[in-house]
Amino acid sequence: MATDAKKLQPIIVKKIKKGGHAVHGGAWKIAYADFVTAMMAFFLLMWLLGSTSEGDKKGLSDYFTAPLKVSMQGGSGAGASNSILPGGGADLTQKSGQSRRGDGSDPIQKKMRANAVKAEFAKQDARKLATISAKISALISTNTKLAEFSKQIRLETTADGLQIQIVDDQKRPMFDSGSAAVKPYMRDILREIGGALNGVENKISLDGHTDSSPYSSAQRGYSNWELSSDRANASRRELVAAGMPDDKLARVVGLASSILLDGENPTGAVNRRISITVMTREAEERLMGTGRSLTTLDPVAAPVTPPTSPTQ
Repeated sequence: MATDAKKLQPIIVKKIKKGGHAVHGGAWKIAYADFVTAMMAFFLLMWLLGSTSEGDKKGLSDYFTAPLKVSMQGGSGAGASNSILPGGGADLTQKSGQSRRGDGSDPIQKKMRANAVKAEFAKQDARKLATISAKISALISTNTKLAEFSKQIRLETTADGLQIQIVDDQKRPMFDSGSAAVKPYMRDILREIGGALNGVENKISLDGHTDSSPYSSAQRGYSNWELSSDRANASRRELVAAGMPDDKLARVVGLASSILLDGENPTGAVNRRISITVMTREAEERLMGTGRSLTTLDPVAAPVTPPTSPTQ
């Protein structure tokens, strides 16, 4: 019986019905659209910053830093303007706008460009003066007229240019004592050097120097200043006779004993000299602009030394 009851027990089968997928909302689409819009705005901002000049950036910064400054203090400007950014830059009252980089009106750019040009001129002058120095050195060693006086001709590169100094010698003076009369061998030296400088474009400065021994003359007021000036002019005439154009000489001046070559021996013969300087463009510009030398004193302002004896 029990076995029959088990056989008659009904079999219950449970079936679970699964429902369909729930419908998704559209919130993710809005978030994605916001993200894309933000990225586009970010890249647009980066592009604007990259294409905006420093002046425009400063104008924007100044405006948002104190937009009501003019309104509070009175006057015309950003606070009183109809336009948010009339001109941009430091001056927000401009109508035509800030000058952009590269148009040549930026003072910083002008200064940088001028410095670059000056540096290039300095390089060109350095190469040119080195060539002239080598040319004159070769001329001194190969020319029979100059080789004998090689110890009296000194070449030196200074801040003003190539300086050629023809110094006096105790046994072989360049001029007659107390006079501006040029000795024959000094005339040969000047004419050879003048010929070597004929093809040079740079301006020439010519200075006359004496030692510190006071000068006396029957002519009242004539001193080492006048003597050095006369000797400088006598040297100029020899250079012109050698073919140098007179307008190539930018300055001819007598400096007396204001700049001694041998300061420890003020009366030494080496202090009596003629100095020829092939000037750089910068030195020429400063000299022609101010009327004064860069490295020498003004002989007009120097005191006149009481005369005693003609030893120059």
